[in-house]
Amino acid sequence: MTPKLAVGLTIVTVIVLFAVIGPFLLPDPRGISDHLLEAPSAQHWLGTTRTGEDVLAQLATACRGSLIVGVIVGLLAVVLSSFFGIVGAYIGGLADDLFSLFSNVMLVIPGLPLVIIISSYLPYKSVWLVAVVLAITSWAGSARVLRSYTLSVRSRDYVLASRVAGEKPWRILAVEILPNLLPILASQIMQAIISAILGEAGLAFLGLGATDSLTWGTMLYYAQNGLALKQGAWWWFIPPGLCLALFGAALALINFSVDEIINPKLKAATKSELKRWKLEEKAGKAKSDKQFGTAASAAQA
Repeated sequence: MTPKLAVGLTIVTVIVLFAVIGPFLLPDPRGISDHLLEAPSAQHWLGTTRTGEDVLAQLATACRGSLIVGVIVGLLAVVLSSFFGIVGAYIGGLADDLFSLFSNVMLVIPGLPLVIIISSYLPYKSVWLVAVVLAITSWAGSARVLRSYTLSVRSRDYVLASRVAGEKPWRILAVEILPNLLPILASQIMQAIISAILGEAGLAFLGLGATDSLTWGTMLYYAQNGLALKQGAWWWFIPPGLCLALFGAALALINFSVDEIINPKLKAATKSELKRWKLEEKAGKAKSDKQFGTAASAAQA
């Protein structure tokens, strides 16, 4: 296991455990108290909001909400991209042309403006609805990548041998083609989850997120409306922003590791680049030491 993969998995595991266990151990995130906008203390580890709500309890519930959105969007996006990319490329002919045309149309549609328009016209928006809207606007690019890989895999000898042997198309897709695409699918799931969480946070920050739900984006939205930055209530907006940054960075590290597994040349190139950088650093240090020694000798003379 590479250091990048270990760090990424550790951060993701901690955040997921906090999202799963935290809401059961902490008080009601919507519970109002007399402790208004208090700094972190023994009673409230991350302080309170302007209405006395516990920030740590809200953060645990927000972690769960954001992760639910990310997982739903990741799975739906992969299912859609696999159907329009893998199935269409394997069938070929008119089906591939129609699937490719539909993917191209969806690819040129601006995702975020469409999501904003849809969200602004819906009076009540659940987490599931926001996740479905984000998934519909985020699968086309992955479908294009899967289509190109499937076109390459379907012409290999073992796939052609399975066709000649009379294997059913679904079995060829599931047994012969899909295992070769699993690393790509894993990388696309990571990217879809990152994009979904950031997209939902952006919508929630604009006030277009899920109704009556807590996510990292809604916490930032309420902190902005509560003038947390102006009043110096750093404990209200820094924790959700830090969770967003850490979780996105952790998934990016995992995604980089998956890319290195898919393409061993990338790992070799990274190692050679690191080695070259170290050699240049040593050469620069030796050159600076030599110049320092020459200057010292000239000063003594």
